Amino acid sequence: MTALAMTTTAEPRRRRIEDLPDSPAADYARVARAVEYLGANWHEHPSLDEVAAHVRLSPAHFQRLFTRWAGISPKQFIQAITLDNARDMLRSSASVLDAAYEVGLSGPGRLHDLFVAYEAMTPGDYKAGGEGLEIAWGFHDSPFGTTLAMATDRGLAGIAFADGGPEGRARALADMMARWPRARFVEEPARTAPYVAHGFDPRRWSADRPLKVVLIGSEFDVTVWQTLLRIPAGCVVTYSDIAAHIGRPKAARAVGTAVGRNPVSFVVPCHRVLRKSGELGGYHWGLTRKRAIIGWESAIAGNA
Repeated sequence: MTALAMTTTAEPRRRRIEDLPDSPAADYARVARAVEYLGANWHEHPSLDEVAAHVRLSPAHFQRLFTRWAGISPKQFIQAITLDNARDMLRSSASVLDAAYEVGLSGPGRLHDLFVAYEAMTPGDYKAGGEGLEIAWGFHDSPFGTTLAMATDRGLAGIAFADGGPEGRARALADMMARWPRARFVEEPARTAPYVAHGFDPRRWSADRPLKVVLIGSEFDVTVWQTLLRIPAGCVVTYSDIAAHIGRPKAARAVGTAVGRNPVSFVVPCHRVLRKSGELGGYHWGLTRKRAIIGWESAIAGNA
């Protein structure tokens, strides 16, 4: 009786996940389980059947779902997120930041694959806690789950991810609001939706129509975030690389703290920073999501 009860309670939950209407966010809700499994078992090179069984989908269903979301097969994704691959990428990372300028990938109006046009608010604006700023916010679907976007009249100011339903949304909103405690916050998803659509859709990435971003942080934080914007998609660097690039070679720990405070996730690519060993290190919105973003971007860079 107990086993039967357990089976009947588990089945509806699995069907609800599988029956979600197709969308990038729904795909991610399904795929995240597979990404977590792949991240923990990449060294064993799990087969398609094994991963599909873990997420309780047929191999054919899982293959279609994963390829639709990532743009590459599960096997290719495993190759993109392996520790060995990360180490290979890091072997040339010391020159990535300098080379970005040389090949024209970076500059004030043309930064990495998203073609971000950014401006930094003054240190005084940050020290004032955002006083005098009006920040619009809204929740939206994205390829990496529910996304909280924040924007000022100058541009995108924040991107965060929210897991766990209403409670997760409340936590994400409180976390972001605490960064600028004196700002005036208004719920206006219509104002933030265009930034999410632009930032997460590679078809909209264009040098002619850059994504406008405003960086609100301390002078050191902004310097680190500007450096993150110089890392092209498909490339990774270490905290030490960034410290050396900004002329503070002994400040790797401080760089790590600044990377962790980055309020504009994905667009300002803190996920492209790894430990020297090639391990992922930390990520404010979870290592499964960091692994997913790196794999997804590897597919984008490979198809560019």
